[in-house]
Amino acid sequence: MSTISWTENDETRSARWYSENAAPPPEQVVVVDDRISAQSAYRMGRAGTGLLYRGDFHNARQLMSALDRRLRRDARGGGGGGGGGDAAALFHSHRAARARRAELLGRLLVVLEPDHSLRLRRAPDVRDACGHAYGPPAADDTGPTCVSLPEVLGVLSAYQWHLKGVDIPALRTSVHPAYGVFSPVRGEYIDLVADAPLPPSAPRPVVFDLGTGTGVLAAVLARRGARHVVATDINPRAVVCARANLRRLGLADRTRVDETDLWPSGRADLVVCNPPWLPARPTSDLELGIYDPGSAMLRRFLDGLTAHLTPVGEGWLILSDLAEHLGLRTRAELLAAVADAGLRVLARYDTSPRHPRAADSSDPLHIARAREVTSLWRLVPDSSPAEI
Repeated sequence: MSTISWTENDETRSARWYSENAAPPPEQVVVVDDRISAQSAYRMGRAGTGLLYRGDFHNARQLMSALDRRLRRDARGGGGGGGGGDAAALFHSHRAARARRAELLGRLLVVLEPDHSLRLRRAPDVRDACGHAYGPPAADDTGPTCVSLPEVLGVLSAYQWHLKGVDIPALRTSVHPAYGVFSPVRGEYIDLVADAPLPPSAPRPVVFDLGTGTGVLAAVLARRGARHVVATDINPRAVVCARANLRRLGLADRTRVDETDLWPSGRADLVVCNPPWLPARPTSDLELGIYDPGSAMLRRFLDGLTAHLTPVGEGWLILSDLAEHLGLRTRAELLAAVADAGLRVLARYDTSPRHPRAADSSDPLHIARAREVTSLWRLVPDSSPAEI
């Protein structure tokens, strides 16, 4: 594990360095407090210096907001939106700007004590939130940990989502996402799964839910009468989260959650997969629910589907077409991947996004988002009858 060092009150101090997105620790760290100006902080951060905050928590948040405003202003002045009429170029320019923003804001640092407390004036009690994100403090741990202020704020926000839950109308209750697990706030894809007809030859199907996340689709299908649901995820946090949600919903007796890389053993009457919808490389584990480099998970689902279906089975691919509007993948490429896997489309059901960003005209990707459609593709082996 990396460490980070600084000088404070003429004494050299150090702490473990932790970053959820695996950002390296800054080589130089200086202690700052409420007296630092946004201009000085911006200049030092741009030079790569870490700013260890020792003042008031709310002032630290205000400083972060001021740095963010300067970043956005400089991006506008320097043509940071870029890309012209090329949607793919605009997407990559937008991601690069977000990466620069994360890098600079991530240089505003705080120290967590061994019990996960934050010793800044007017700081909230972050111990439960940090315990939820990082695990409980070790009993024999006596050293502090240095993290970025944006990470602490993200941990607090994720913990509030976890406590409050996300309302799922199809379940008439909430599911509770965990830190580092994709939150099902985009309900349109859940409604597609709740409404699509089950395989007529298997009205009480055995179901595989690949990449289950919070377990929400497994829960919807179990509530719809599935005989048994096997949910999988490669993320240990997601496995724990899904098990907890399914247990809370009273569905543990009809579901199983495996920590595995996509496929469980055996065959199912229905295989459901909602892969990340953008074929680009994630910059952290927190982005794994959005970005799928080279459409790898999508292709593995398609290529492995026939071998994991019963003779009457079908696969449901839930996929946004945002990648098509951004010029990252064409519809022809998607259909070719389906055909190359020996599959054909039995039916398709579409819905439009309802999330706020679809109507946010200030979003650089607004044109693509406004055209986005999420679809449920019913797929069967090419040798299957025209209707099952």
